[in-house]
Amino acid sequence: MLFFTQCFGAVLDLIHLQFQHYKAKRVFSAAGQLVCVVNPTHSLKYAPTRCAAVQVSTEQGVLPPCHHHEVVHDPQLVPCTCPLFSCPWEGHLELVVSHLRQTHRINILQGAEIVFLATDMHLPAPTDWIIMHSCLGHQFLLVLRKQEKYEGHPQFFATMMLIGTPSQADNFTYRLELNRNQRRLKWEATPRSILECVDSVISDGDCLVLNTSLAQLFSDNGSLAIGIAITTSKVHSSEAEM
Repeated sequence: MLFFTQCFGAVLDLIHLQFQHYKAKRVFSAAGQLVCVVNPTHSLKYAPTRCAAVQVSTEQGVLPPCHHHEVVHDPQLVPCTCPLFSCPWEGHLELVVSHLRQTHRINILQGAEIVFLATDMHLPAPTDWIIMHSCLGHQFLLVLRKQEKYEGHPQFFATMMLIGTPSQADNFTYRLELNRNQRRLKWEATPRSILECVDSVISDGDCLVLNTSLAQLFSDNGSLAIGIAITTSKVHSSEAEM
């Protein structure tokens, strides 16, 4: 009985996922966009991230403490950029993508324009929806986070990070677009480098920000579809229009 119960639950989950994917394809197939259904994941980080600690120490004019003075870290190594975990991994920038895929099982989708379909928006904060986007010869990390910036008032934050240097990020422009029930909301900006830390970008509010009521206007049965487009551009623009 336990075996059949577990199998039945897995089948129901698969049917639900296929139904969500079918609905998204029906809505966006006319635009020729690829649809990726992304399930939520609760963040496992309960302490300040390493990049946040280094940023605070630098602003205060002191270097972060080194517990093992005999160890000298290679300045070319970067910490794990996954916003979900406090991961001790360090490596070169060109190895970040393989680390995210192999260790943290983050999916990657290719295409100039895709649709990011986040499911189960009703789950309590903090919750993250994450995917990698391969486009124009580079890889980007899309992060949608539900977080309480003020107690009892959860908000949704969506941003695109280039897995590359800040100078490389300046060459691109990304657009996030919500479109449902004759309403349209668009955010267009230059992506930030993954070296700048996702948490600090969300804290600064330099991203698409939705309160709960606004997110509900664009959601469909608890799922939020975000159209993503990336172009090469030297023009620095940041706008949100409705």
